[in-house]
This record gives sequence, structure tokens and C-alpha cells, in this order.
Amino acid sequence: QVQLVESGGGLVQAGGSLRVSCAASGPTLTDYTTAWFRQAPGKEREFVATFLYSGKTYYLDSVKGRFTISRDNAQNSVYLQMNSLKPEDTAVYYCAAQYKGISDTAQQYDYWGRGTQVTVSS
Repeated sequence: QVQLVESGGGLVQAGGSLRVSCAASGPTLTDYTTAWFRQAPGKEREFVATFLYSGKTYYLDSVKGRFTISRDNAQNSVYLQMNSLKPEDTAVYYCAAQYKGISDTAQQYDYWGRGTQVTVSS
């Protein structure tokens, strides 16, 4: 069983930066594909970025060039560095994991954190 805890959310101005963190306990994340999803009020949960167990990364088109997902094996954590933030990035950001998976859909992820709020003011 993997336990995930997000942190680092907060309020930032448009154009600013923020890094959210996902600390995992239990098995090492090197055997897991991890991802960040986000959900804004009244909207469906949306894929943002994934760090495959193989080390490859993929991003939602609208965040490419602005967001970077990374993994720190020593800390068994996954991070999402968010730069050039826009008001439309405002959402609760969730960390998720699946064992050696390759899916970018939320339903395929078995483990979830409780989320961290990111608010971007205009």
C-alpha cells in the first residue's frame, strides 16, 4: 500500500511560481508511475503531468513548458514545479500512483493523496 501526502500549495499571483510536493510512504516510487492531477470547482479532474516508472514524463498540453514533474528517489517524493502560473491553473492538485502503469487517466490510478490547493490570482 502506498500513502501519498501533498504539500506546498498556496496563493500566488499570475506569472509566479510554486512547487507542490508529494511525499510517499510504503513501497519505493521507483516501481510506480506517479502523476499530478488537478480539479477546479465545478470541473472534472484533469491530468496534468506524469512521471512514468521508466523515468519518462508527459504533460498536459496547456502546461508544457511551464510545469515540470520530477522524482527524488532518496526522499521517495514527487514534485511539480509550476512556473508562469495562470489563473486557470487554480485547482486542487492531487498526487496519484499506479504500480508500473502507463495510463494518464485518473481511473487507472490506485493511490491518491488528499490534495493541496493552488490558487492563482489575476
